[in-house]
Amino acid sequence: ISKESITLGYKGLDDIFRETTFIFSPPPAKVFSSYAIFVLDLAPKESYTLFLTILFKENGKFQGLHYGDALAKTKKTLEKLRKKSCIITTSNEQFNTWLNRSYSDIFMMLTNTPFGIYPYAGIPWFNTIFGRDGIITALECLLINPDIAKGVLNYLAVTQAKEEIPEKDAQPGKIVHEIRKGEMAAIGEIPFDCYYGSIDTTPLFIFLAGTYYERTGDKEFIEKIWPHIELALNWIKDYGDIDKDGFVEYMPSINGLVNKGWKDSYNSIFHADGQLAPPPIALVEVQSYVYAAKQKAAQLARMFGKEKMAKTLLKEARVLKAKFNEVFWCEDINTYVLALDGKKAPCKVRASNAGHVLFSGIAKKGYAKRLAKILFEDHFFSGWGIRTVSSLEQSYNPLSYHNGSVWPHDNAIIAFGLSRYGFKEGVLKVIEGLFEASTFFGLHRLPELFCGFSRRSDEGPTHYPVACNPQAWSAATVFLLLQACLGIVFKEKKLYFYRPILPKFLEEIYIKNLRVGDSFIDLYLKRYENDVVINVVKKKKNIEVLIIK
Repeated sequence: ISKESITLGYKGLDDIFRETTFIFSPPPAKVFSSYAIFVLDLAPKESYTLFLTILFKENGKFQGLHYGDALAKTKKTLEKLRKKSCIITTSNEQFNTWLNRSYSDIFMMLTNTPFGIYPYAGIPWFNTIFGRDGIITALECLLINPDIAKGVLNYLAVTQAKEEIPEKDAQPGKIVHEIRKGEMAAIGEIPFDCYYGSIDTTPLFIFLAGTYYERTGDKEFIEKIWPHIELALNWIKDYGDIDKDGFVEYMPSINGLVNKGWKDSYNSIFHADGQLAPPPIALVEVQSYVYAAKQKAAQLARMFGKEKMAKTLLKEARVLKAKFNEVFWCEDINTYVLALDGKKAPCKVRASNAGHVLFSGIAKKGYAKRLAKILFEDHFFSGWGIRTVSSLEQSYNPLSYHNGSVWPHDNAIIAFGLSRYGFKEGVLKVIEGLFEASTFFGLHRLPELFCGFSRRSDEGPTHYPVACNPQAWSAATVFLLLQACLGIVFKEKKLYFYRPILPKFLEEIYIKNLRVGDSFIDLYLKRYENDVVINVVKKKKNIEVLIIK
C-alpha cells in the first residue's frame, strides 16, 4: 500500500507471481488494503473527476497495453470491422438500439488470436475460447460479416486434436470445446487448458465450413482446411458412434463434463419421470448436426472432384435421416425425444433440443409441421421465447439453467429452422418475443438466458441472476432472426429471399454493404400488409437477387 496505490499479489502453485495494482489519481486522503477514501468539497452542480488505473503483472512483466495505446488500437479495430460488416438499420428506433447494442457487443467480444479473430463466449464466466459458442456465433453473424466464421474455422482447425488424451477427452479429429489459461489449468487442477469434451462441436465445425463456402465462395480457404474437415468426418465415424448403432453418443468425462451437448448441466438430460438418463447418451440435436455436416461435406467433396466420397456421404445422410425419424419421433409427446439413453430407451421429454432438427432439415415434413405447432403452445412458449423444457415436464423449473429457462441463441436456431420449413408465423413470434424482452434489459442487451416464467402484463422477463451479460451468441441472435424472417440464402453470386416477411413493428429495413461473393449490394425493404418489397439501391459487379414467394 502506498499513498496513491494498492497492490494485490501472490505466487501461485505454478510458480507464477501475479500482481494487480490500483493507482488513484489524484491520490486519496487515505488508502487501505481493500478501499480508499477521498475527501471532496463540491459546490452545487460542481463535478470532480477521479482516475483509476489498473495494472497487471506476471513475474514482474507488465500484461496489456497502456490506456492511450489500447484506446487507439480498439478504435482502429472497430473501424476496420465496421467497414467490412454489413450494417442494418430500420424504421424502428427501439429495434435499432437492439441492433446497435448487438453490433457493439459482438465487436467487443471479438478477440485477435494468432490464427484470426474469434468471439469469446461471455462475460464474466466464459471470457475465453469455446468451440461451440464460436461456431454458433459465427453462423449467426454470417449475414453481417463472414470473416468471423473464417477466423473461427481457422482457429479450430489449428487446435484440432491429434491424439487420444483421455483426461482431456481428446481424440484425433475432434474439435476443441474450451481453452483456458491460468493457475488451475496450468497445474492440471481443471482439464480446461485445452479440453475437448463436447459431442456437437465437431459436426458443427464441418457444417460451418460448408455454410461459409456457400456464403463466400472462398474455395482457397476451404481447400486449406479440407484436411481438417476430413479428420472431423473420421472422428464422427471412428469415435462418435460408440456402439455402432448409427447414432453419435457420448460418455461422461473422467474429470470434465458429465453432459456434452449445449445443455451441459449435470441434470439436463433426463427421462419423463425426472430420473437422469444413464450413458452413453445420443442427443436429438447432435444427430441433426451430423446429418447437416455430411450434407455440407458432400458438397465440398464434389467441389474438389471427390465424387465417390460425396456419394458415400449423401447416402450416409439419407440412411441417418430415415433411421432418425423412425427412432427419435415420439407420438406420445408429439415431438422428437430429447435423447436415447445407454439402454436405447428414449427420453420422452418435450425439450427445445427437438427444435434444432428443423435447422438441419433432417425432420420429415409432417413431423416438422407438428413440431412447429407444439413449440408455440403455452407450455413451451413463455410469451418471451421458447423454453428449454416444456412446463408439462416433471423436471421443469423456470429458474433453472437448462430445464425451463429461455435462451436467445436457442430460439434463433429454432427460428431459422422454422423459416427453412416455411413456418414463417413461428419466426415472427420468436423475433417479437425476444425484441420485446430486450426492451426490459439494460442497454437492450439480451443476456445468456433469462427465466422461463409465463409472460405477465406490464412486467418484463425475470432475470437469471448469474447469466453472462454480454454473451456472444445472445448478442448475435438478432442477425439470425432477421435472416430467418427474410429467408436470405447465399449461393455463389446469387442472393435469394425465400418468402420474406417482417413483423408489424418493422416497416422499413436498410441493408448496406452486404457482401455477396466478391461484391457488395445495398438494399431497401418495405413491409406492406401481405408483402415485403425489396429494392436494390446500389450494387457492384453482377449480383443476382432472386425473390421466391
